[in-house]
Amino acid sequence: MSRRGPKPFAELASLLAGADEPTDMDGPRFRDRVLAADPGDELLALWRRKLTAWDFEQAPSWSTTAPRTPERRAEIYDKLAFGEDLRKAFDAVVPVHTEPGPVTISREFRPWYTRELAANRSFYWASYERLLRRKGWSDAAVSGLDEAAHAVVERLADPTREDPHGARGLVVGYVQSGKTANFTGVTAKAIDAGYRLVIVLGGTLNLLRGQTQRRLDMELIGRENILGAADPNDPDALVDIDYQDDEDWPEKFVSFGARPSTLGAFDIERLTSRDRDYMALERGISALEFEKPDRTRPLYHPANLHSARARVMVVKKNKSVLEKLVKDLKKIGPILGEIPALIIDDESDQASVNTTDPKKWEAGRVTRSAINGQISKLLKLLPRAQYVGYTATPFANVFIDPGDEEDIFPRDFLISLPRPDGYMGVQDFHDLDTAEGEVGEAETKHVRGIHDSTGDRLQEALDAFVLAGALKLYRADHGVPAGPFRHHTMLVHESVRMAEHAALASRIETMWHNAAYTGPEGHARLASLFAEDFRVHAAGTMPTPAAYADLKPYVHEARRLINRGGGPVIVVNGESERDYAQPDLDFDRTPNVWKILVGGTKLSRGFTVEGLTVSYYRRTTQQADTLMQMGRWFGFRPGYRDLVRLYIGREEQLGKGRAAKTVDLYEAFEAICRDEELFRAELARYAPLVDGRPQVTPAQIPPLVAQHLPWVKPSARNKMFNAELVEVRSPGVWEEPTAYPEDPEALHHNTECWAPVLGALSDAPVSLGVDGGPQYDARVGTVSHQDLLTVLCELRWSAPQQFSPHLEFLLDAGKAPGTVDDWFVIAPMQTSARRNEARILGHGPFSLARRQRRRGPLFGAIRDPKHVAAAKRLAGAAELTGNATVEQHVRPRRGALVLYPVVESDPRILSDGSVDPRDLVMAFAFVAPPSTARGDRPLVRFRAVDSTREDRVIIDRYDTRT
Repeated sequence: MSRRGPKPFAELASLLAGADEPTDMDGPRFRDRVLAADPGDELLALWRRKLTAWDFEQAPSWSTTAPRTPERRAEIYDKLAFGEDLRKAFDAVVPVHTEPGPVTISREFRPWYTRELAANRSFYWASYERLLRRKGWSDAAVSGLDEAAHAVVERLADPTREDPHGARGLVVGYVQSGKTANFTGVTAKAIDAGYRLVIVLGGTLNLLRGQTQRRLDMELIGRENILGAADPNDPDALVDIDYQDDEDWPEKFVSFGARPSTLGAFDIERLTSRDRDYMALERGISALEFEKPDRTRPLYHPANLHSARARVMVVKKNKSVLEKLVKDLKKIGPILGEIPALIIDDESDQASVNTTDPKKWEAGRVTRSAINGQISKLLKLLPRAQYVGYTATPFANVFIDPGDEEDIFPRDFLISLPRPDGYMGVQDFHDLDTAEGEVGEAETKHVRGIHDSTGDRLQEALDAFVLAGALKLYRADHGVPAGPFRHHTMLVHESVRMAEHAALASRIETMWHNAAYTGPEGHARLASLFAEDFRVHAAGTMPTPAAYADLKPYVHEARRLINRGGGPVIVVNGESERDYAQPDLDFDRTPNVWKILVGGTKLSRGFTVEGLTVSYYRRTTQQADTLMQMGRWFGFRPGYRDLVRLYIGREEQLGKGRAAKTVDLYEAFEAICRDEELFRAELARYAPLVDGRPQVTPAQIPPLVAQHLPWVKPSARNKMFNAELVEVRSPGVWEEPTAYPEDPEALHHNTECWAPVLGALSDAPVSLGVDGGPQYDARVGTVSHQDLLTVLCELRWSAPQQFSPHLEFLLDAGKAPGTVDDWFVIAPMQTSARRNEARILGHGPFSLARRQRRRGPLFGAIRDPKHVAAAKRLAGAAELTGNATVEQHVRPRRGALVLYPVVESDPRILSDGSVDPRDLVMAFAFVAPPSTARGDRPLVRFRAVDSTREDRVIIDRYDTRT
């Protein structure tokens, strides 16, 4: 059953029990046993594990249904021969996990890594899986990791393959979302399958590299491989073991019970340690030489490969370190061509991408930046090396020239990991679906804006840090497991300049000592903040005192923990590695870090700030990926997610002198969050195969990158690949252009273009809505598809490339018969007493929406969320039932268009009561009917520069096989 799917369970149970007749599995005894089982019951745990694994399995030979669906679960029950009562019992205790899994954009590949092969060779994966369960991972989380790691490994080359092939891939996670767990799982599966040299590029600092090394040692490599031949009972033999001073050694390090090679598996040899990066090999090159039992066959032959030791190293992205590695590998000679190797690049958009200016290349030859050049040499030296980059900000990677065979463009696959359960991310700090100007629940709970009118709120942030610490201690005393409360930290990030860090740290120290946390003034301030903020937003499932008096004793202890060891503040910056060798920055070795961290660049990437609860952020940047990586407040906060507070600048200066402008950092994060969510959504749209073939390949990904804010670019200019989107096909999807012109004459022109549509709208408003949703009034009408195209083709834009791919889609839809007939036009009307109304070109009146551009030609979200559902229903793109008016106008080939006459300030009103067209932005959104879908066409067409085509433009690519 484990390897070949579910089978009739009654027969198996009878066989195991030695019974002559099949057991009655639908009897009340077994059903009641399932329903009455405690959460820790071993039988229930086994069934939960098996059902979840079957639910998640991708395209198994035994199933014809999609994973993570009720249909898959029903098929499992059918194969188990379970009756209705037992099905209901298991559904109650093991509900189907329907959250989406990883999204994969991939070239076609040669299948080799089957589930049966993975099960047959699973020594290190099985060990890692057991460890994750001991750590409290749910069955769904473990199965999800298994699914994602399997998707990566199956797209690598078969390590026993005769002809060398090196795949290149990219795995996209979320900031602080557990990407290390994924590449640990990938490493486990890969070495089980036969990869014998694993090189992990673990950040640009020893601090980060050491974190990664320890994680792999603890969770994958294990005690016996770390000890090697040393006797664990001989103190003298353990002197050189690098974890002797680690409080988690050896109990929390995975153990196999004996050397893996004595258990029928193979050993792992570490070529780096926690405190030691790769060094020129002191004991000769033998450490990198692979033994071959059958010298007549290559290393990659199964007769040699599966008995050979694996070598694992975690290497800093440092030129001199990588040069030593390259130099040593060159000494090995021809056998390099026989070694199945895996290179994992953590934070692969940092340092790894080639940032040299192509205009300065001599004679057209590629000049590479230092780290990129060394990675390129590694890939050339190891023809069987697979490269997998990991990042939360993929834009720099997908902008790499796909025609550069020696570079790291993910030409074979790109996998977007799902948002993990329990993760605090974008949706927890930004209410992306609220209307303009509204404050949503997420912002109310967690975000505290810093405006000119509020002062800098730094004292309040310090008070919040103390209160949150006290609440953690209170909860630990009232039944909440204290493990997640081991560390308690605050991040203060205002500048990249080290001199400013020192001044800010000094200011915080002074503020801390003047805060009077032991006196009546300080307690009064804390009591007020507790009553007005933390008590109001406390999670109902977490113990929280009813009054500050009950929390006061814990405030004293929190203050003591924060203040011990020389004060509350640590400055995290420096020119050399020595500057980061602070005990309180080592969350692994230090039992309890309760500190305020002040810093800049080094706090903004890779470095995990454990226990982070309060963030104070005011640093500006013009690059979306850099800004996103600064979001250290994203992550897992078990037991204290309701205590997390983000103090963020809403009015910060960007630039200097005449070019300076005021920006809203919270708005900037929201914009790049929208970019990120849109990118992931686009990947999900194009991931399904069409006729068994990919719709898009990784080389076609660059056009899917969006940019909502003009001053925040997706990545640094020298990392951006030159690509132009030609067409986006979006049947059934709400599309909302935002690049409207600013020139008054262009606005006047656009308004005139809409005159025929305005004249087609009803005089009297009607009510629109869907069942269970809000109703709203609107003036409505119908226009033909051709009439609408006439309007859209005449419009002017501040950034024409934003709308032209959508226009191309609509133009093409009009050419195919039976795709779209007409459009139902909606002009929503406001009903509030403060509504703003005016006539437009003598038509109307219409409600005028007040919107602001995002400090440039692009608007943010223009829509009002309550208008979306009815429009999608009218276009046949939603299953919801509309009200009588909506249902009356639904047609099979009808689209919906919503008009938003927008003003940015008080408009001029002409003598006939019409708004001056020079002050009016005729914004709109549309939902094309599902009938515009074309199964014979990919969803995206594009133009892109590819160096292998001599800088020619790739034109309309309908056939993705070219």
